[in-house]
Amino acid sequence: MRMPKIKTNRGAAKRFRLTANGKIKRKKAYASHILTKKSSKRKRKLRQQTVAAKSDSRRIKRMLGI
Repeated sequence: MRMPKIKTNRGAAKRFRLTANGKIKRKKAYASHILTKKSSKRKRKLRQQTVAAKSDSRRIKRMLGI
C-alpha cells in the first residue's frame, strides 16, 4: 500500500514562492496598516520580497508539498 499524497497548505501556497535555487521567497511583515508613523524609506523596503530563514524553509516546503 502506497503512502497518501500530502495536501498542500493553501494558506502557505498563497504566501510563499520557490526560487530557482530552492530558496523560499516571502513578503515582509508590518506593511498592511498603521503606515502613517512609518518612514517612506521603511515603507519602500517593506514592499520588497525577501528570502525566508533557512530554519523555517524545511517546514514551509513540507506545507507546500515539496
